[in-house]
Amino acid sequence: QVQVAESGGGLVQAGGSLRLSCTASGSIYTFHDMGWYRQAPGKQRELVAEISPNGTAKYKDSVKGRFTISRDNAKNTLSLQMNTLNPGDTAVYYCNVEEVYCSEYGCSPRQLYWGQGTQVTVSS
Repeated sequence: QVQVAESGGGLVQAGGSLRLSCTASGSIYTFHDMGWYRQAPGKQRELVAEISPNGTAKYKDSVKGRFTISRDNAKNTLSLQMNTLNPGDTAVYYCNVEEVYCSEYGCSPRQLYWGQGTQVTVSS
């Protein structure tokens, strides 16, 4: 059974930093794209950053230059370094991983998995 676990959230003052971590385990297949989403109260869940297995990263415009996503493929871990945080970053942050089946013919998506979420609160 696949498990996705996040850690690292908390309360920080504006201008501060936090680092989120995520570990995916329990799959006999391969984890392909991994990403961080967030959901603020009363708002829809949105993509913050995602990273492919080769390290290509994409970011939401408002976090570019402040957040850095990284992964360790051997350990199936994902991190999000968040700097210069502001109150607009307050949300529950979720780790998302895409499980794929790979053969000699390529990779096919199987399922998306979510972590339970970790709260990030930035005070002004």
